[in-house]
Amino acid sequence: MKGNIEERACDLAVYIIENRATVRAAAQKFGISKSTVHKDLSERLPLYNRPLYLQVKAILDENKAQRHIRGGIATRKKYRGDA
Repeated sequence: MKGNIEERACDLAVYIIENRATVRAAAQKFGISKSTVHKDLSERLPLYNRPLYLQVKAILDENKAQRHIRGGIATRKKYRGDA
């Protein structure tokens, strides 16, 4: 998804807000790396669309706070054979 970087950053933010998605899920959906998603959302988006940045930042902060829980669930599934 090359092209207009401003548009890509806004599209990523809207996708994450609408789907309450993780950075990894957004990267996979758009076919770009997690690093690119982070750079677009944390460095580029605030310059173009501050209100959208604040909305997506709240979701990313929530995801960051919950990731240790998701990791524990994944590990439990792995060793119980629920995968």
